[in-house]
Amino acid sequence: MSNPFSDTFPLALGGNTFGWTSDEETSHAVMDAFVASGGNHIDTADGYSAWVPGHSGGESEQIIGSWLARRGNRDSVTVATKVSTHPEYKGLSPANITAAAEASLERLGTDHIDLYYAHYDESERPMEEIAAAFDALVTSGKVLAIGVSNLSAARITEWMETAEKNNLAAPIALQPHYNLLTREPFESELAPLAAQHGLGVFTYFSLAAGMLTGKYRKPADFDGVDRSHTLGGYSSEQAFRIVDELADVAAEVDVAPASVALAWVRSKPTVVAPIASARTVEQLDALVAGARLELTAEQVARLDEVSA
Repeated sequence: MSNPFSDTFPLALGGNTFGWTSDEETSHAVMDAFVASGGNHIDTADGYSAWVPGHSGGESEQIIGSWLARRGNRDSVTVATKVSTHPEYKGLSPANITAAAEASLERLGTDHIDLYYAHYDESERPMEEIAAAFDALVTSGKVLAIGVSNLSAARITEWMETAEKNNLAAPIALQPHYNLLTREPFESELAPLAAQHGLGVFTYFSLAAGMLTGKYRKPADFDGVDRSHTLGGYSSEQAFRIVDELADVAAEVDVAPASVALAWVRSKPTVVAPIASARTVEQLDALVAGARLELTAEQVARLDEVSA
């Protein structure tokens, strides 16, 4: 079977900032710059950005849709989105999966979703129902491929087995939380599963909410930062040691720490592309550099060791 991700640029652009910390004009400029740099895969979710006061969810998809319409470039980029967190389309019931996909298609202004993820599991729901609903979208041509995110290894295995037993379309992509500060459960539970089933991996929180940009070297650096609550979850003595080593490697190769953090993720088997978002065009440079940087085996080993 040919690799469906063979043409995917080794950085996926995260759309979580679109309509949240980046307005429509800035979001369009970021996507323009990403594509100009060789990028071709944009990742979003129907729930982005329902957490913002006054938002209802789907804002990111709408902005991506308006960009696709203005640029007329739908066939040269792939778009991934997700179901289960939009306030009007919560969970993974078959009816909800179908309705949410239709709503996403409308916001994106397209007739197909390239990669459609189950964003969060509904663990009490029979896997046969979920797998059949996703298969129906593939059969109809509204979804080209299926992905899974935030499902346990056991549930992913159950999905793969259900698909095989019932001749249904199976997931081909996995989106886990993975970075230098959070290596489990991906490495021990999910990476072997990805290798076994040929799942292409797109990692989220690849820069640990910004912790791996190197801007935060001690707890006091979080003061007054918008994401201080999220960043605080990564704050530990070991985390700061990892960031120090990251900065040392970055200095050696004359790039930003973020570039090294992304290159380290890319060095891992099964990873197609880390997902990272840029609030501004200026922030994109370090991300794209991370897509092109090849670390030496010794540099990877140093980062492996300090983050073990």
